[in-house]
Amino acid sequence: MPSYQRRGYALYRRRLRRPVIIPGVVFPIFIVPVATPRTGQSTLPITSHHYALHYMSEKRYFRQQNPFVVPTTDGKLIEEHIGLASTNTPRYSVAHMVAPPQWSEPHQRPEFDEVTIVVRGRKRFEIDGDVVELGAGESLLIKAGARVRYSNPFGEECEYWSVCVPAFSPATVHREEE
Repeated sequence: MPSYQRRGYALYRRRLRRPVIIPGVVFPIFIVPVATPRTGQSTLPITSHHYALHYMSEKRYFRQQNPFVVPTTDGKLIEEHIGLASTNTPRYSVAHMVAPPQWSEPHQRPEFDEVTIVVRGRKRFEIDGDVVELGAGESLLIKAGARVRYSNPFGEECEYWSVCVPAFSPATVHREEE
């Protein structure tokens, strides 16, 4: 690596990032000073998910303290900790969910594998014509391409975690209309 690149990278690592608010931008922007051989000192805008990815590559970990809460109309709580909506991570997603009593959603045929781990309550799955019910402490892997319907037809909330590989996306879930 040429010396000017080493100096620029060192300068990049030492400088403080200044948050900038730009109307219409979903993610906050950070202005990062960067030294280049032609321009000397300049600034480079980086969105917060790029900053998170840079921070992950620098630290080899990322601590999520503010998961993305997915807006829903059916009373279900969805907090995406890692994934496309929260950290722009396409390879996998991790979400914490709480399904209210008597909740269900339409059948779907997702293009991703999904692991569900039930923490509290019970959850029902209809998978390619089979019915599977999970309780607290149990997990289930549903492979990509399976026709599945998730529900909580019981009288208590169901709290669970979901891991999708690749990451969950509304474009690849393929929900059927009811």
